[in-house]
Amino acid sequence: MGDYTTSNESNRLAEMKESTLQRLIASGTVSLEETKRAYRAVPRELFVPNHLVRDAYVDTPLSIGEGQTISAIHMCLIYLELLQLEKGMKVLEVGAGSGYHAALVAEVVSPTGKPLSGHVITIERKSALVNFAQKNLKRAGYSDRVTVIEADGTLGYPDEASYDRIMVAAAAPHTPQPLIDQLKVEGLLLIPVGRHHFWQDLLLISKDKQGNVKERKQMSVAFVPLIGKEGWAP
Repeated sequence: MGDYTTSNESNRLAEMKESTLQRLIASGTVSLEETKRAYRAVPRELFVPNHLVRDAYVDTPLSIGEGQTISAIHMCLIYLELLQLEKGMKVLEVGAGSGYHAALVAEVVSPTGKPLSGHVITIERKSALVNFAQKNLKRAGYSDRVTVIEADGTLGYPDEASYDRIMVAAAAPHTPQPLIDQLKVEGLLLIPVGRHHFWQDLLLISKDKQGNVKERKQMSVAFVPLIGKEGWAP
């Protein structure tokens, strides 16, 4: 995969990777030890197109084709912090993209080198990206902990419901009811809701023991639109 495997390039990427993390720690964006460990463990350079390997640790969205992007590093880590992930959890992701975000989550819920515990199911509607994500996850060593499904993510994935956590990596006009229905009691759902393009509210949604749903805005964000039956029209 390009020349990033050469010693000099490998060292440069490692330095950039740690430098980016230290900036996010200093800014207060990242504080949880499991977030830091997962970020250090997952090689982002294996989840970007060959021509962008040198930019793998630049903290910005990068194009992965099909009109989609791999989210900026800080946004992926914000998701990890807000979702309050724990080992053994079952997580649903809507919007697999390159597979990087799913790998980060898998590293927390089922750490590398430990017995398999948690699992991530990630849904992607574009066949080319399903294949891209599967290939990336396999070579990065996460295919045993992440399952990639080609489907309409706005409908969730009822075959494996319910989920401890649900995360959506695209902007919806409203929170899809199927996702709320598939969320476990005392589970958390993180989703951008708002306009088709800039901007949206990142909502953290919880469900109590009585099934009541509460949402809390975390910040303003900018994501690509969530396409599907319960999202935006193609």
